[in-house]
Amino acid sequence: MERENLKTKGETMLERTESQFWAYDIDVEDANKDLILLDNVQFIYELSLAELESKALGIEYEVTNGLRRFKILNKKSVKLEEIIKRRTSYFKTLNGKYTDYYYIIQKNQTRSVNQYLTHWIYPYKGKFHPQMIRALLNIIGLKEGDTIFEPFSGSGTTALESQLLGINFIGIDISPLCVLQGKVKTESIYVLDEILEMKNEVVFKLTPNLFSPETNYYKMIENLTSDKKVKTFYKMARLLAVSDKSRRNRNFRTSFIKNLNLMIASVNDFIEIKERLNLKLGDVKIEIGDSRNVKLSDNSVDGIITSPPYSIALDYVQNDIHSLKDLGYEVSKMRDDFIGVRGKGKSRVELYNTDMKKSYSEMYRILKPNKYAVIVIGNATYQGQEVKTVEFTIEYMESIGFKLVRNINKIIFGLYNVMKKENILIFKKEK
Repeated sequence: MERENLKTKGETMLERTESQFWAYDIDVEDANKDLILLDNVQFIYELSLAELESKALGIEYEVTNGLRRFKILNKKSVKLEEIIKRRTSYFKTLNGKYTDYYYIIQKNQTRSVNQYLTHWIYPYKGKFHPQMIRALLNIIGLKEGDTIFEPFSGSGTTALESQLLGINFIGIDISPLCVLQGKVKTESIYVLDEILEMKNEVVFKLTPNLFSPETNYYKMIENLTSDKKVKTFYKMARLLAVSDKSRRNRNFRTSFIKNLNLMIASVNDFIEIKERLNLKLGDVKIEIGDSRNVKLSDNSVDGIITSPPYSIALDYVQNDIHSLKDLGYEVSKMRDDFIGVRGKGKSRVELYNTDMKKSYSEMYRILKPNKYAVIVIGNATYQGQEVKTVEFTIEYMESIGFKLVRNINKIIFGLYNVMKKENILIFKKEK
């Protein structure tokens, strides 16, 4: 048999990906059922979130067929079309029609089901699962025009999912690299034409030659455009190549061009899905800021979703040292500002707890009464001892006026995960 007729499993998967996103095949029989879960829903916590989301959206149901199908009991009273168009996170079809989320996740330039649209940009450790965030936004009752706040905005997952649902997002992070990620994922759709206009010149000047002696990439970008969003995009394109070179020893120029093209394709996907689904995007504002001293007014936000830093178990500064140095930051000085990185031994945990108390108090201050704060967190292991972060968080949050209304166990699978289990803690700020 000739070589071209012998295909590896990977080659077959790639071919299927080019014609249809393989993780979300549609069963014709399923298409006519009430509510059908997406094929990637596998874990108990996801089913719990799917059920909570359905209740929050006003759906009465009973679960059938091995927990894969939900039979709607109140079809006449629930606004099915509204739910289909805008909200659900864990369902691919509702009453025979595909959900918006099903269409959104097809726009994926990667082979990871969770990295659709611009979510994939930059390999940030400890990313949220975007599907979970979308569900939580629904579960805590946020609507178009409401404002969600995140004091540890990280890689920008909550920012992007809020934007897609028409929810306004305000986020801060102490890390300039995190702020950069969040901005490029949510702002680039507004400047794609400008990004494309300077693409060829950026690539041409990437490697110094007789006609292009420029060697300072960031200075080159500053000279080519005055648009901050375009600058942010091209800074991130470089940092992806810097990361590939540092982590995987890949050729810098090859990686830069490949990732640049993928970034552009992902931004174009974002624009296409926005127009196809007629999405009204939420406003996004992300800045460098300190969760211990938030520059927002009392009782000013409609919800909070965040995951505090696991710096005790994961050194975020060291993990991204190559990118931070490339941006020109003095990493040794930055460590004093990062929660969980300060101090050594027992004092490190004590400083972490002190910093988190300040952060939680700020969350309580700025959240409106009768609204919800969601904290995704797990116990860490530090110097061979388990740090009871979950218990500490619940105890302190309740001591300042929050009420714990839901505690969902979220098991993490994977050989290299520092955290083995997380908890999704949903608190309500009572009057």
